Amino acid sequence: MIDDQVKGKRGRKKKEENNGYMINSSQTKFVVDLSRETDVLNKVFKLLEDANNKPYGREVTFKDLAIFGIDKLCPKDLDKIKDASLDDMEKVEKARDEYNQKNGTCLSLGEYLVKKLAIS
Repeated sequence: MIDDQVKGKRGRKKKEENNGYMINSSQTKFVVDLSRETDVLNKVFKLLEDANNKPYGREVTFKDLAIFGIDKLCPKDLDKIKDASLDDMEKVEKARDEYNQKNGTCLSLGEYLVKKLAIS
């Protein structure tokens, strides 16, 4: 085990417990499963076909596309990726937290929904 990683308790964690995401910097291999995302898979095949339609040079691989694409990511793209990773309830909680911060209130989730849905 790596020294900078802390071994936690096993089993299910409590809902309130959110330790964040720990990066395993010793990981050197990544696998991308696109079997359920056929539109993305077709786009990858089309890009590979176009990139390899050339008279000279070695074969362009998915790794080449990924490395080139990673270099093009900017902070705005990362914000979009972060927002896309939220489920419905997390989006509601995020909106409530932003509302509470903006208005200086401390509404619970129920109070926030009653206010936003104008339910009396």
